[in-house]
Amino acid sequence: MLSAVASRPALSTDAVQQLADSSCTALRAAAAAMPGDGPMLLPSYPGLQPGSARALENVAFVYDNALAGIALTACGSPAQARRIADALLLAASHDPSFRDGRLRNAYRGGVASGGKVELPGYWETRGNYWSQDPYQTGTATGNVAWAALLLLTVYDSSHDRRYLDAAVAQLRWIQAHASGAAPPAYEGGLFGYDNAQRAQHWKATEHNLDVYAAATWASRDSHDADLAQQAKLAEAFVQSMWDNTGHRFLVGTLDDGSTLSRDKSGLDAQAWPLLAFNPHPAEWNQVWSWIDSQHRSGDGYGYRRQPDGVWTEGSAQVAAALQASGKPVPDSLWRLIADQRGSGGMLYATPQPRIATDFAIGPDSTYADFFYYHLPHLGATAWAALAAKGWNPFTGRPIARTENPT
Repeated sequence: MLSAVASRPALSTDAVQQLADSSCTALRAAAAAMPGDGPMLLPSYPGLQPGSARALENVAFVYDNALAGIALTACGSPAQARRIADALLLAASHDPSFRDGRLRNAYRGGVASGGKVELPGYWETRGNYWSQDPYQTGTATGNVAWAALLLLTVYDSSHDRRYLDAAVAQLRWIQAHASGAAPPAYEGGLFGYDNAQRAQHWKATEHNLDVYAAATWASRDSHDADLAQQAKLAEAFVQSMWDNTGHRFLVGTLDDGSTLSRDKSGLDAQAWPLLAFNPHPAEWNQVWSWIDSQHRSGDGYGYRRQPDGVWTEGSAQVAAALQASGKPVPDSLWRLIADQRGSGGMLYATPQPRIATDFAIGPDSTYADFFYYHLPHLGATAWAALAAKGWNPFTGRPIARTENPT
C-alpha cells in the first residue's frame, strides 16, 4: 500500500511549510507563556482540565521536553531550547534524593524556582497523602539519552561547554547504571519511588538506538574514546535486532535481558533506525513493507501491530524516516498529521479516544497499561515540526536523504 501512495505527487511545499509554521508557532507560544528567560519545562499535556487526569496534570516528561527543545532549535528559537536545557542542568544537580547526577523521567512543568526543578505529584485528599507516579520518579535509559541529545543540540547552537559536559555526564550515568551483558547492551534503567528503585533488566532496541545516537554525537564533539566505545556497543545491539527474515527490527528482549521479544512491534523501533543511522544498511529499507502491513491505520500509523488507531507522533516519525530513506512522503500522511491540530495549536496524541501500545508502564503493571489519549501533546507537536522542517533530532542536522534500493 505504501508503494502505491508514495508514487503520487508530493504535497505542495506550501502545505508542508504551513504544518512546519503551525507546529513551530505552537511550540514557541508554549515556551513564551513561561515568564522570563530562565530555566523552564513545558507540560507534556497542556490544557488539561483540573482533575481530569491528575497523574498527567502539569507533568513535564523529559522525553517530550527534549524533543520540544530540539524542535524549537529547528524552528529558529534556540534561546527557548536553552531554557529547557538549563532546567535539565538544574534537575540533574539538585535531585531531592540522589547525588549521582541522574535525571528523572518527569518533572513538574513551569518555570524553575528557588534554583531547583520539582518532581511531579499531587495531594490525594482521599487518604491524605502525597501521590507520585513510580514511572515518573524513575529514570529510563532512553529518556536520559534524549536529554543528552537536547544538551548536544544546545551545545551546537551556543558553543557553551556546560551543555556538552552535561550530555557526557548523562551518558556516563547510563554506562554506570544501565550496562547489561548476554547480550551486551543497555538495559531499561530504574523504576520506582525513591526508597524502592528497581533496575529494569530488559533491553530495548529503541533505547540502545538513542544511546548510539547521543554517544556518537558526544564522542565526536568531546573526542572521548569511552563514548565512542559506548556508541559501538549500542550500535551492535541495534544491528543484531534486525530480523532479516521478517524484514523488521525486534523491539529488544524480555525482562530477563536475554530472551528476544518477537511478538510485539513498536513503530518507533522500526522507523528511528533509518534516521539515527545515516547512511543505514540498504536492507533496512525493507522495513517499509513491515511498517505498512503491521502499523498502518488509515492514512497514518499506530504504535502497535494491527493498531487500534492513529499515533500522531509516530505518524510524524514515519514522515521523517521516509525522507531519510529518500522516499516521498504521501500527501495523505502530511494531511493526517496537520488535521490533528487542536484549537490551542498543539497536535492531539491520537484522534481516537485512546490507543494501546501493547506495553506496560512498569513492572507493577498487571496488564499492558501504556496508552495514548485524545489530548493535545507536546511530543506529537514537536515530531510534526521536526518532520515538516526536515530536521533530524538524532544528528542535529537536516535529514540526509539516502537513496537506497527497496
